[in-house]
Amino acid sequence: MSKLLENNVLCLRSPEPEDLEVLYKWENDTDVWKYGSAISPYSKFVLRQYIEDAQTDIFQSKQLRFMIVLQENKTVIGSIDLYDFDARNSRCGVGIYIDKAWRKKGFAVESLTLLEAYAFNFLKLNQLYAVVPQSNKTSLNLFKHNEFNHAVVLQQWISTEDSYEDAILVQKIKP
Repeated sequence: MSKLLENNVLCLRSPEPEDLEVLYKWENDTDVWKYGSAISPYSKFVLRQYIEDAQTDIFQSKQLRFMIVLQENKTVIGSIDLYDFDARNSRCGVGIYIDKAWRKKGFAVESLTLLEAYAFNFLKLNQLYAVVPQSNKTSLNLFKHNEFNHAVVLQQWISTEDSYEDAILVQKIKP
């Protein structure tokens, strides 16, 4: 494993077939669907195909998922994604999910820090960004802690049960 994608606590690695069950659990967690674009459950068949077909070349697939793994015992505790890769403008979106059992322990900060190093130093991106629902204070605090700037409010960006919610576009320019 490249030292670029790990520290003494975590490593980021590509999804493996043995990640199927945990991905199935996370992708079908309806409590977090409001923060993303999911509108229906994922089948194990679809997720198995995703793992098998996952590209490790972000220039071809325009996205890249890493599993977040504890170095100590190799437990998979979350995933972190680069998505909507734009090579011409040297930018990419970021999404992160930490399993409920592992939240509020600093792992999201460490994972994002590792991903930033990879994106800025290896991929040579100029910026990373995320679109975060205004009500998701935990994610907004994560990005603020990692020095992402509040760039703009996207009005009525996220559909809720009975109305729309604003979202915050946060971005970090390569230091």
